[in-house]
Amino acid sequence: MRRGLNFLGFALCAALLGYAWYAQAVLQLEPCPLCIFQRVGVAAAAVLFLLAALHHPRRWGARLYGTLLLAAALATMAVAARHLWIQHLPEGSVPACGATLSYMLEIFPLADVIRKVLSGSGECARITWSFLGVSMPGWVLLAAAGLGALGAYANFLAPARRAELGR
Repeated sequence: MRRGLNFLGFALCAALLGYAWYAQAVLQLEPCPLCIFQRVGVAAAAVLFLLAALHHPRRWGARLYGTLLLAAALATMAVAARHLWIQHLPEGSVPACGATLSYMLEIFPLADVIRKVLSGSGECARITWSFLGVSMPGWVLLAAAGLGALGAYANFLAPARRAELGR
């Protein structure tokens, strides 16, 4: 059961990333730096789900994957929550638009880039897409919470099948 749930987690992450790329390429929604950081978090979870499914460890190995998946989900949720906070700032208190992420990565050390991106800027405050009244970072926050719960259940609580018990 654990392996199947980890493959499911990978498939859900792949679907989220696929939609993000669809929104960028087809809907012409250019991602802001915080959106890109959220994509990195979902991609990290995808890699961890895939590794957990392929490796299919027992006991402490599964718990390690579960812990790493929770960490990736919590980090993604934190970035999405920060993005939502920036989107809901009053009109005059939003910082001005900054340099592009690729430019900042060329010029500044990585720690400075992360600090600048997480401080937010004008392009992160714009809401260019919503579904049922919830903007994209809101949906990412919900999806990351679900992925974290799935990763925890799959790797901490999922019952082992009989065939796995004999190994």
